[in-house]
Amino acid sequence: MDDTTQVAIAAAAFVGTHFLLSHPLRAPLVKALGPGGFMGVYVLVAFATLGWLAHVYQASPATAPLWTAGEGIWGPVTLVMLVASVLLVGSLIGNPALPGPPGQPTPAVAKGVFAITRHPMMWAFALWGLCHIAVYPIAANIVVSVAIIILALVGARLQDAKKEALQGETWRAWEAKTSYWPFAAIAQRRAKFGGFRPHDIAGGVVIWLAATWAHIPIAGVAAGVWRWIYG
Repeated sequence: MDDTTQVAIAAAAFVGTHFLLSHPLRAPLVKALGPGGFMGVYVLVAFATLGWLAHVYQASPATAPLWTAGEGIWGPVTLVMLVASVLLVGSLIGNPALPGPPGQPTPAVAKGVFAITRHPMMWAFALWGLCHIAVYPIAANIVVSVAIIILALVGARLQDAKKEALQGETWRAWEAKTSYWPFAAIAQRRAKFGGFRPHDIAGGVVIWLAATWAHIPIAGVAAGVWRWIYG
């Protein structure tokens, strides 16, 4: 079995077990083990499969890149990662998609990152995956990045279905004000661009700068604006 295949199997296990435990197996396991027991199993499986994926990825030798990531790729990717960072930070507070009580109300108006998409956290991860494919197009990295994209975007769809079942009209009303696809609700005049909170932008910039700088000690590559500062 070649290295890329091992990465693909580990990635499929990580994504597949997440979907199984979050959706069809969640209710029967919670009934059998209780909420605490289920969470213990969920965390154990998640860390085990993630650790497996990280191990086989690190052990996989770098293959020839499918293309050369020049400045014409690094420039747009740097800007897209800034957008992803703002989406991620903005999703951490006031996000109706995060776990909460069944009767949890949704905002009256979609603002900031939620006007862009109903699932800003998921799209942040998907954009991360796309950007990492663009700048590091080797086989193992493409497999891992595609797995993250599938986990995020399929997960967002499944999350909508779960929320509809749990919250009914409350969630459907939120869906009517927002969109799965970024900027779709704005284009359809169901939401207006703007209304970002200070922490959305400031926190996003801080995360963007810190995460891209961290590529230097971790991966030995200057990413983001640091590519030009240290280049």
